Amino acid sequence: MKAKILSLVLLMGLSVAVFAQKTENGPKKSMRGQDRSLMMQDDRRGPANGMNLTDAQIEAFKKSRLEMQKQLQPLRNELGEAKAHQKTLVTAEKTDLSAINKNIEKIGALRVEMAKIQAKHHLDVRAQLTDEQKLNFDLKKGRMGHDKGFKGMKHGRGMRGEHPMI
Repeated sequence: MKAKILSLVLLMGLSVAVFAQKTENGPKKSMRGQDRSLMMQDDRRGPANGMNLTDAQIEAFKKSRLEMQKQLQPLRNELGEAKAHQKTLVTAEKTDLSAINKNIEKIGALRVEMAKIQAKHHLDVRAQLTDEQKLNFDLKKGRMGHDKGFKGMKHGRGMRGEHPMI
């Protein structure tokens, strides 16, 4: 009797383990093998895909993007520090509303500065495009991010994550 119960429990445990494994039978198949290697060879992935960019344009855009990232990195670091400081201020034993408000202003100013740098980069890129490329660029800019699902649930936080301002 004990052997039957033990074998039944073992069988159930194995069946649960088998069903818990990921499969490739659904619509979200992983990119394995040749399909992925072909995608990686294509330099025109992402926003540049389908825009018929010249090699000179691609190189200029890579350089411009690198410069923008160099400008943004210190601001991103400072923003992260300000967000961490905000969490400290809000969760302190004695909260100081003026310090919290001042830090919120600092976070806002950093985000504004980052948005200005990104807007300048966008306009610099757009200025190097032909009229047809500009149309495609503008259309893609309006759609970017919309094909990745519901934007309200960024970073998997859902409704329970931290507030985006802090």
